[in-house]
Amino acid sequence: MAGLGKRMRPHTLTIPKPLIPLAGKPIVQHLVEEISKVVNEKISEIAFIIGNFGTDVEEHLKRIAIAVGAEPKIYYQQEALGTAHAIYCAAPSLDDKTIVAFADTLFIADFKLDTNSDGIIWVQKVDNPSSFGVVKVDNKNIITDFIEKPKQFVSDLAIIGIYYFKDGVNLKNELKYLLDNNVVVNGEYQLTDALENMKQKGVKFNVGQVNQWLDCGNKDATVNTNKQMLKYLGGNVNIRKAHLKNAVVIEPCFIAENVTIENSVVGPYVSVGQNTEIKNSVVGNCIIQNNSTLINANIANSMIGNFVSIKNEPLDASIGDFTVLNK
Repeated sequence: MAGLGKRMRPHTLTIPKPLIPLAGKPIVQHLVEEISKVVNEKISEIAFIIGNFGTDVEEHLKRIAIAVGAEPKIYYQQEALGTAHAIYCAAPSLDDKTIVAFADTLFIADFKLDTNSDGIIWVQKVDNPSSFGVVKVDNKNIITDFIEKPKQFVSDLAIIGIYYFKDGVNLKNELKYLLDNNVVVNGEYQLTDALENMKQKGVKFNVGQVNQWLDCGNKDATVNTNKQMLKYLGGNVNIRKAHLKNAVVIEPCFIAENVTIENSVVGPYVSVGQNTEIKNSVVGNCIIQNNSTLINANIANSMIGNFVSIKNEPLDASIGDFTVLNK
């Protein structure tokens, strides 16, 4: 999770993208919790590969790992040199059974991880495979080919960014080979090159599939992911700790502590952060962070940051922290 999250600006100007809250929790926390549900064994360690995000972010990440019973580790990727390079930054943690996950994607699943497999690469069928890395499989569900953004149709099974390796040391050695021999594509070290080398040496990668693959790549995708997570959780979450007066909250929503909602209709699919006030407004399908104020507003399909003030505005917007909009 070391990237700058440029497609999610202005929200990533103040926090890294994986800490943007959806349905009451940061994206990366949802990811950690979903992975912990499908693993049959105790997770001994969680390594976060980050940029220079500061002490507060690092402490937050450590708490997420500790909450699922794992020891937290922090590693740094100082330059954006590709996925293989990023993972190798955590080389001391690549040992024994290993799951690799990219923190801008979420999934909903009801399976249990088969840790006896050599490796598992999770995929999902997509309508536009030319925008993704895809795989081809044989009749035993074993991956035969990795193809990066194919111009001609070869497969619609897109790699979603979650991987299992029975032998983490083997993965580490293949990543080191790429770096030592400067095996780059467009100036970056690619994980798919390591996977191809492992496959050529006899590692059998099965494909895994999830019920839903949820993207957090831009504002619209993230708002939709918030919607899907709220549907998955169901009901109105945490609403008992809010202050409601002549208000209608339509399920499902997440309403944080000390939120005030007056003379308003909120929902469905709305997440509201702590200490936010919504008055005389209609709000649907939105993410609103902490300490913001909405008065006489009609807002849908929007992301609203922290300490934002909006008055008398109909919106479909992505608004960063400390912004004032008055009509």
